[in-house]
Amino acid sequence: MFFHWSVIVLIPGILLMMWAQAQIRGTYERYSQVQSSLGMTGEEVARAILNKKGIHDVRVEPVAGELTDHYDPRAKAVRLSSGIFGASSLAAAAVAAHECGHVMQDKQGYQFMNLRATLVPVANLGANFGPILVVAGIFLNITGLTTIGIAFFVGVIAFHIVTLPVEFDASRRALNIVDELGILQGEENKGARAVLQAAAWTYVATALYAVLQLVQLLLMRRD
Repeated sequence: MFFHWSVIVLIPGILLMMWAQAQIRGTYERYSQVQSSLGMTGEEVARAILNKKGIHDVRVEPVAGELTDHYDPRAKAVRLSSGIFGASSLAAAAVAAHECGHVMQDKQGYQFMNLRATLVPVANLGANFGPILVVAGIFLNITGLTTIGIAFFVGVIAFHIVTLPVEFDASRRALNIVDELGILQGEENKGARAVLQAAAWTYVATALYAVLQLVQLLLMRRD
């Protein structure tokens, strides 16, 4: 097993990711138990938003798993997990509206969303091969190989950084349209905001952890 002292720089990122995961789990579970006064399911919330925006070519369909909700721009489909699709909780309304926020971004050609889509293959390449190339370069004493590995991993950083404005903007759009349509009433909006803010922390934590991974790779190369 290969061990390098620089692994200690990852500890703050690991702790933040653990905290963020606990936050989203706790907040999601809390507001999954609170039913909205209008009783609209996640599916109904999504369809109401899409209809309001005149978007009729995007499907709303269930997907397996928990917190697996996403918008697939290639398939033109908002996919909601079982705990969201048929549920009428505040959490369901918030998550469904957030995914519709991504639909609105897609329809408007939101720049950061397009950039993130472009970076997906770069990020996958960097995450899969960047660290491996760095370690191989150190063992084989090939500086160029290590440098290539770090360059690959920079693509991962770029992806996570670009993801932040995409997710924050989708949540902003979600809260605005939910308020505009009156889907949630009064204090219910605070619950939806809490769910989306907790989710946002997971993206912040992931981005920070990726940056710390890059720092670790740089320290490994230096030694």
